[in-house]
Amino acid sequence: MSQPALEPHADGLPAPRRYIAVAVLLLTLVLVVLDIAIANIALPSIAASLHASPGDTVWVVSSYQLAVLVALLPCGVIGEMMGARRVFLAGVALFTLASAACAFSGTLSMLVAARFVQGLGGGAIMALGIMNLRFSVPQRLLGTIIGINAMTIAISSAAGPGIAGAILAVAPWPWLFAVNVPLGIVVLASGAALARTEGVPRRLDGRALVANTLMFVLFFLGADRIAQNPVLGGLMIAGAAVCLFTLLRIERLSAAPLVPIDLLATPAFRVAVIASVCCFTGQMLGLIALPFYLQHRLGMTATEAGLYMMPWPAAVAVTAPISGRLANRVKTAWLCAAGGALLAVGLASVGLSPAGADRTIFIVGTVIAGLGFGLFQTPNNRILLLSAPKARSGGAGAMQGTARLTGQTLGAIAMAVVFGVVPLASAPEVALVLAAAAAALAAVVSLGRVRHEAASWSQAVGNAS
Repeated sequence: MSQPALEPHADGLPAPRRYIAVAVLLLTLVLVVLDIAIANIALPSIAASLHASPGDTVWVVSSYQLAVLVALLPCGVIGEMMGARRVFLAGVALFTLASAACAFSGTLSMLVAARFVQGLGGGAIMALGIMNLRFSVPQRLLGTIIGINAMTIAISSAAGPGIAGAILAVAPWPWLFAVNVPLGIVVLASGAALARTEGVPRRLDGRALVANTLMFVLFFLGADRIAQNPVLGGLMIAGAAVCLFTLLRIERLSAAPLVPIDLLATPAFRVAVIASVCCFTGQMLGLIALPFYLQHRLGMTATEAGLYMMPWPAAVAVTAPISGRLANRVKTAWLCAAGGALLAVGLASVGLSPAGADRTIFIVGTVIAGLGFGLFQTPNNRILLLSAPKARSGGAGAMQGTARLTGQTLGAIAMAVVFGVVPLASAPEVALVLAAAAAALAAVVSLGRVRHEAASWSQAVGNAS
């Protein structure tokens, strides 16, 4: 497959343009991550303002997540075809315009529709942010930058609820979306700093786009209904599996597959994707179960529970850049296995703690879990991205995002099932043990990459050049 045309500096951009490009990409990442975090906090205010039921208002969050899932894989391919910078900035423009539409929405239907469009822009940003980063940063700095990327996500996620609360204390909920507009304009104005790639002309099969859309719509809606209506939810998820099979059949000879079959044929890439799904399944299970554990098991208020949840993202923020540097010296398979094991130990220590246990056990357990998650994520993302040629970085970035969202959705499904079959008094502990099992599985899967590590690393060095 031919490489896209690139500006003369093949191994990243020259300074200071490189730093401007990284700053633009990190600012955009903050924009998207914060928007996800603050929308959850705003739901009660939105429901009261628009005279909507709490159940219907959840679609303000769900429509965005669904749109991101639908857009990730197509945007990865389109970015490779048309140029990563061009499609990335188009996603930023769409995200910014949709943010303005959210701020001016007068009905719940308008807001949900605007959030869906915003999610399409977010999908382009998530899919192509890494591709732009890879063309902007030299190979020698990539591990460190991926670590900073993970740290930025952790800090933004942790800060989101506080920022949302501060805005809502002085302004109505539309301002939560309006603040995206000036930030989006800054990104668009600075977008010329990103590396220019011309792309590779290819044809995108419309049938594959339809199958991809149906697959994620059925999967998402099935996951949303699995607890209330297991039969209907199960049928929808089965339908999503049929759509995936159909999509793979359509794309078996495609030069631009939405599902990056060519990349998944590489052992290092395939193992990293599977491990990522397992790890994010455990992460989501844990993040949903822990607040219930704090409030129902330890009798905390919601405010206290929020404070006790902060050590996890703080530990991730500390560990992620360190693990990026370690990935330059230690085999990523061992780092990922150690990270998954620490995440499992941290979650299990909380879930298996005896009744009446001291709150210190919770803090220590969540700090260990955060350290493990940060240690796992950066090296796993590094090998996933470097296992793909630069020309296929769009597909790799899209698959990375898809693995993350798929794992988080599976974690939410598992939590819904636990709530459906286990009494509330013990459901959080059961969920935390399951989360630990998923994290341990991520560690075991990562160990399967040890025998491929040397060959994979040699290939990664060649791909990066």
